[in-house]
Amino acid sequence: MDQRISFVTLAVGDLDATRRFYVTGLGWHPELDVPGEVLMFRAGERLVLSLWDRAHFEAEVGPLMSGPGVAPITIAHNLPTREDVDAVLASAEAAGARHVQSAVERDWGGYTGYFADPDGYRWEIAFNPGDIGQLVLPAVD
Repeated sequence: MDQRISFVTLAVGDLDATRRFYVTGLGWHPELDVPGEVLMFRAGERLVLSLWDRAHFEAEVGPLMSGPGVAPITIAHNLPTREDVDAVLASAEAAGARHVQSAVERDWGGYTGYFADPDGYRWEIAFNPGDIGQLVLPAVD
């Protein structure tokens, strides 16, 4: 098996609200949009973020766990500068994201903050100056 991930799929409670947030609010362009079922975005080279209506998700993969707390997953968006982190966090909040944590300097040398999308999924917006952080940045032309 190749060492890669092709799709990240998240179950969402209100696909219309999710569409408004990602498409209208953040300005993302869907690769596939099936109303009432699924919304898919190219999220990187050979990577798709799939936002699937909860009922359709459960019909295929089974019941979701539920309870208090945060889903045990974060989605991270790495950027080349600290200023870019602040700009994306501000843009996400303007699009309706819930503020989770303002960006701060981290012990490991990075700078990160968090917002929550309409279903509460945590997005980490990060500047990671280390080798692993540079590995995931798009190539500069």
